[in-house]
Amino acid sequence: MIDRSPQLRAAFRHMQSLPGVGAVIAATLLAHMPELGTLQRRQAASLAGVAPHANDSGQFKGHRTMRGGRSQLRRLLFLAAMAASRANGPLQEMYQRLIQNGKKRIVAIGALMRKIVVILNARLRDLNAQQS
Repeated sequence: MIDRSPQLRAAFRHMQSLPGVGAVIAATLLAHMPELGTLQRRQAASLAGVAPHANDSGQFKGHRTMRGGRSQLRRLLFLAAMAASRANGPLQEMYQRLIQNGKKRIVAIGALMRKIVVILNARLRDLNAQQS
């Protein structure tokens, strides 16, 4: 399917240029989140299930959790974030900075998951603007 469409092929290749995003993750994101590239960053993160939701009530400040959205994408983004945290590049630097600032590793991975969606959304948005 991706090979038949020049737009999908360009988006597929463009997505794979981000460290941590391989062929399987790029194809799955294109299939399960066709809106990618047309959304605002908060909407894209929420749709992928990686937006932080507060657990606050009154003066009580609870933890932020990621829930909702498309759970299959969230699982794949976790794998992409794990790979990106080990690959050289800006995402690894972000991960290391969060760890040095005292964040737990799983929190830093969650931040990378959201950042991957935001970056891919922006890249596809810019790619669509160039093509039209």
